[in-house]
Amino acid sequence: MGVAETSSIMWRQRELLATLLFKLQVESLLLAAGRCRWLGLATSEVALALEQVRAVELLRSIEVDALAREVGLPPAPTLAELVGALDPPWDEVFAEHRDGLVTIAAEIAAAARSNRRLLVAGQLAVAQAMQAIDDPSCDAAEPVAGSPPPGAAGEEEQGGTPERGGAEQAGTGHGR
Repeated sequence: MGVAETSSIMWRQRELLATLLFKLQVESLLLAAGRCRWLGLATSEVALALEQVRAVELLRSIEVDALAREVGLPPAPTLAELVGALDPPWDEVFAEHRDGLVTIAAEIAAAARSNRRLLVAGQLAVAQAMQAIDDPSCDAAEPVAGSPPPGAAGEEEQGGTPERGGAEQAGTGHGR
């Protein structure tokens, strides 16, 4: 192809990476909110975005190798090497691609780390809940360690008992 076509492929790669970042952030929001219903769909969308990124990455690699031959570089050059071998204005265009790719890659890595931490925390919470269910010494009527006894914080914080108008206040979110 050529320099313009390779640049177009790199723009496409950056767009797909931005989509991947978006999908990771959606997944993160679902994890943080405890919204498990849509987590499977979000994870599938992340996997689909990754497949698209991989396909474009393969195409980009092939085109960069072809462009490297055109400008006298060995196969598989870094973007910095390619920038150094290109004439203006393409050197600046490819420098922008390199900077954009570095930035989005760092953001994707941070989002993936965050999602892993949230998933591990969620797995731990589920394991602890399952252990409590399986533990025959656990009495459902007993409060969980660290939780206030019944009536200690609930009724007073919600506006009192139903006799004092608490249910009305708690139900609407408005006081009298």
